[in-house]
Amino acid sequence: MDVTLGIIGGSGLYELPGLRGEWETIESPWGEPSDQVLRGTLGPTRIVFLPRHGRGHRVDPTNINYRANIDIMKRAGVTDLVSLSACGSLREDLPPGTFVIVDQFIDRTFARDKTFFGPGCVAHVSMAHPVSRDLGDRIEAVAKVMGLPHRRGGTYLAMEGPQFSSLAESHLYRAWGADVIGMTNMPEAKLAREAEISYATVAMVTDFDSWHPDHGEVDISQIIETMSANGEAARNLVATLAEGMPATREPCSRGSDTALEFAIITAPDKRDPALIAKLDAVAGRVLSRS
Repeated sequence: MDVTLGIIGGSGLYELPGLRGEWETIESPWGEPSDQVLRGTLGPTRIVFLPRHGRGHRVDPTNINYRANIDIMKRAGVTDLVSLSACGSLREDLPPGTFVIVDQFIDRTFARDKTFFGPGCVAHVSMAHPVSRDLGDRIEAVAKVMGLPHRRGGTYLAMEGPQFSSLAESHLYRAWGADVIGMTNMPEAKLAREAEISYATVAMVTDFDSWHPDHGEVDISQIIETMSANGEAARNLVATLAEGMPATREPCSRGSDTALEFAIITAPDKRDPALIAKLDAVAGRVLSRS
């Protein structure tokens, strides 16, 4: 399978300068995605870009249609997906401007649809290793070449939002061992896994969360200022990453490309035809064999 690199741009990232292509509408049986996708090329690599909140930041974290977003990325042929996400830091050694290449998540969201499956087609996908180590290796290599302040590995705590966390919550999440906090990478990472897309998160620190004694409560003006600088670095990171992507998809060492191989447990004769029809892009590889 040929590689197509998907990019989901978070807060402050609504376009990718240098991406040659056109905005395109892709319909999904899961409803309205956040926006059209910009499909084109960067260097030798096919790119599909989607602004997570929509151009102009129209959609809040809770009301993003994560299922539709991942579904249209799959329909667009995306094999590898990089999430660029603004976040708060829960660690002294992760100051604003740091890029964290996340490898784990804690999901504290509660008001979102978190799976493509359900009554009529039940599936259980492993989330022990929710991100692609291979894609993370490539991102880390690019960050080193660019001299970006970064850390490989870290736990992203996904909160519901749209409010920032209380001081008590911030201290609790630090006690749990979380490194950064954001509002959007769950259920996005879970759905990408179900869709057999290799997924990686670059969490771009914009502020210290409310725990920090010298910074106090989250300052939105500071976040916007740091977000602007992070956005420029992120765009350069994507362009450099695209230059070095392989032409053909390689087997994922974390099994992203085969996550559904034994996950669907509903007997073929008990499956809901309407749900199966909606799963044509996400799970077509395995459902076509039943």
